[in-house]
Amino acid sequence: MDSEINAGDDIFECRQCGDCCNGFGGTYVTEKDILNISAHIKFDPKQFIARYCDMSGSRHVLTLGKDGCCIFFDKEKQCTIHAVKPYMCKAWPFIQAVIEHPENWNAMSNSCPGMKKNIPHKDLAKIVAIEKNKLDKSIIR
Repeated sequence: MDSEINAGDDIFECRQCGDCCNGFGGTYVTEKDILNISAHIKFDPKQFIARYCDMSGSRHVLTLGKDGCCIFFDKEKQCTIHAVKPYMCKAWPFIQAVIEHPENWNAMSNSCPGMKKNIPHKDLAKIVAIEKNKLDKSIIR
């Protein structure tokens, strides 16, 4: 592995631009995400899906606002649920789809200024797997 490419910080630095909160097929939410967000916003979790979610295939995704951003994104305040953001948001951009298809990284990086492009696929898949594993171990789902 290139000595300059050893960890997630070498290929991604979040710039808090909010671009990842804008569309991109939706943010999947797990049952645990729904419970955490509901508690945070003091909303009945049984009503959460009807109010804040849409379907994408067989999974629930957070609804997008009229501006195309996640319903919980505020251009001035940024993420209004940052303390309890969904697993998918915590993982970004170290997601399973990149491990399975490293070519997705460059496509994703076209919309995320914090992602370095053209990382060798072998190195990329290894780093993404390591970062995803660290996240998975750090949270109780």
